[in-house]
Amino acid sequence: MSETTRTTQTPGAPEAAVAPSPAPSRLAERAAALDAADPLAGLRAAFVLDDTVYLDGNSLGALPAAVPARLADVVAREWGELRIRSWTESGWWTAPERVGDRIAPLVGAAPGRVVAGDSTSVNIFKALVAAVRLADAADAADAADGDDGDDGGTGSPARDEILVDAATFPTDGYIAASAARLTGRTVRAVAMADLAAEVGPRTAVVLANHVDYRSGELYDLPALTAAAHAAGALIVWDLCHSAGALPVQLDADGADFAVGCGYKYLNGGPGAPAFLYVRGEHQGRFDSPLPGWNSHAEPFAMEAAYTPAEGAARGRVGTPDILSMLALESALEVWDGVDPQQVRAKSLALTDFFLECVSALLPDGAVSCVTPREHARRGSQVALRCEGAREVMAELIRRGVVGDFRQPDVLRFGFTPLYTSFGDALRAATVLAAVIDER
Repeated sequence: MSETTRTTQTPGAPEAAVAPSPAPSRLAERAAALDAADPLAGLRAAFVLDDTVYLDGNSLGALPAAVPARLADVVAREWGELRIRSWTESGWWTAPERVGDRIAPLVGAAPGRVVAGDSTSVNIFKALVAAVRLADAADAADAADGDDGDDGGTGSPARDEILVDAATFPTDGYIAASAARLTGRTVRAVAMADLAAEVGPRTAVVLANHVDYRSGELYDLPALTAAAHAAGALIVWDLCHSAGALPVQLDADGADFAVGCGYKYLNGGPGAPAFLYVRGEHQGRFDSPLPGWNSHAEPFAMEAAYTPAEGAARGRVGTPDILSMLALESALEVWDGVDPQQVRAKSLALTDFFLECVSALLPDGAVSCVTPREHARRGSQVALRCEGAREVMAELIRRGVVGDFRQPDVLRFGFTPLYTSFGDALRAATVLAAVIDER
């Protein structure tokens, strides 16, 4: 075997130093030592796991062990016995804000700035339209001050575009296009690497992914937020592949809006509620395009006219999905006392070690890595490109290593620091090497 790495770099990424490949026995020794020293190792027992190496938590997190009993109680006692009384006596009505406040520390937000509910798609729609309306309000204020903007007398809004990542997750693009039609804007798609340079005086809002869902590349949230603000634009961040996997500082970094799902690294279960972050200074002017009765200041007054609630509750729409909401709330208890910096450190160590194992165990040229090696540009997954990737992943799953496949040729491995071990990383690379060798 060669003494150098067998994976290739993302184009344009600087080469990282790679130590000579240790023998498989040395890898096993290192995995055992790393697991023994892992300060988060005890959290693995808080999840329902088996002998499968589960590396698909970036699509659906594993089941926290406390959730089944909590849901059984919700169904049997709160719903079965208390019935309608549970909206008040069991706290169902306040669950969206309560769950939002549990998520807030994981995304660097103060209490009262995050609300849980609806789906990621719905929350992106709320955030984008609300951001455009804020831009319109700013234009109107400028006009009142005697600045008629740069519309050339056409009557069109000066800020007439929504800027999106050209490689964004499809839903984000679909929702952006719909929001643009609704608000009289156009969508302009550019590469993430060019977003900071492309945002300008015509940009109302930028929609950006914190981590690329295909490659696992991590983008610079503070820098891009600052670039948007310098151009007078607002920004909406999609945190689906970062919330719960790495530290996020929405308040400190000046983000305007952010959304994320509850079923990936937050482990809330299939279809778990998403979350919406609204910066404190925007909350009083947050004009939701979906003003449901749950976000009314006095929802049970049943007034014909809409008066929005204060704070995070303004992001609510209709009656929340209580079973899913309370499953997510129970799942989030596993984060009590967990230091997000330790989560990030383990994520990087896991992905480093997995890449080291791949390099040591696979033949030259068998795979190429599309995930950046630099820690500052890496999320919590590793994406490997290989020939016959669909069939390779199917065989990995058959042998008890669960990742996922992305067209046309990408194997995607998600590392959830709360329950993934270094032994898991070695076993995944070992099975991958065996499958590749047999092919």
